[in-house]
Amino acid sequence: MSELLGVAVLGAGHMGADHVRRIDKVVSGARVAAVADPDTARAEAAVAGIDGVSVHAEAAAALDAPGVGAVLIASPGPAHEEALLAAFARGLPVLCEKPLVPESDGALRVVEAEVRLGRRLAQVGFMRRYDPEYQRLKSLLDSGRLGRPLMLHCTHRNVASPPGFTSAMLVNSSVSHEIDAARWLLGQELAAVTVLRPQPSSNAPEGLIDPQFVVFETAGGALVDVEVFVNSGFGYQVTCEAVCESGSARIGDEHTMTVTTAGGTHEEVAQDYLVRFADAYDREVQAWVDATRAGRVTGPGVWDGYAASAVAEAGVRALENGGRVAVDLAPRPDLYA
Repeated sequence: MSELLGVAVLGAGHMGADHVRRIDKVVSGARVAAVADPDTARAEAAVAGIDGVSVHAEAAAALDAPGVGAVLIASPGPAHEEALLAAFARGLPVLCEKPLVPESDGALRVVEAEVRLGRRLAQVGFMRRYDPEYQRLKSLLDSGRLGRPLMLHCTHRNVASPPGFTSAMLVNSSVSHEIDAARWLLGQELAAVTVLRPQPSSNAPEGLIDPQFVVFETAGGALVDVEVFVNSGFGYQVTCEAVCESGSARIGDEHTMTVTTAGGTHEEVAQDYLVRFADAYDREVQAWVDATRAGRVTGPGVWDGYAASAVAEAGVRALENGGRVAVDLAPRPDLYA
């Protein structure tokens, strides 16, 4: 297939604009065919200098624009369900940024809609699966060299939380990546969640419970703990250590640059996820484009998105009531076996 894949990008905010740049400048085999955002001035700014792109205020208009053969959804989470179902109705392959749908009921409706189609159309943007360090850890665990995994220790730190960030969002937005990474690395569903609440940092906005310590129990008997701290003040840090019966492996510590000047030596710390996981995003979108052009769907799917939403909902309940909350998952359809 030699023709470029025309992609409609829904959402032109921080993430959407970066994907527009990525498709235009980094990824091969695709072009930006349309962009939709209620703020059309923002959409126009995102595509400035790119020829042949139509700009729309409504997502449906972008899906129906000439030359569109696939969809990348980077709009706010509450808009995802409608956009996904509209793409399914048109038979358009989709790469949907997480969350698939914030509420598990809505995410399950998307699962059921794809099952009715009888084939996969959507991939969910859990980009850590495309990060070389995470891929090395996954290969090591799958090889069995370290024996059965017993625990995962994870950290997830941001410089500062954006305006409007809530205590629940530490779980259902920030920790959603650890939820998917743990399911993928261990090959197990997460069965229960407990959220512990230390004294909030003085750097956290008034009323924000930050940091939090989240503990997941897997269906296979492993434990996963996540320190999530979104107002650390110093950088964006993500680490993961797998502790197994015959050894351990840790990733994330050396993803940095060491700079030496006349005044001394220091290590640079990434300031946001678009810097730390830039390569992973590039690999993710390139893999999606390649698979779509070949008529395939690979990578994390809508079942993974649904499972992440269900686990995150249980986590928010655990945060609110201070106890252990079991995860309630629907039966897994054969399409995702």
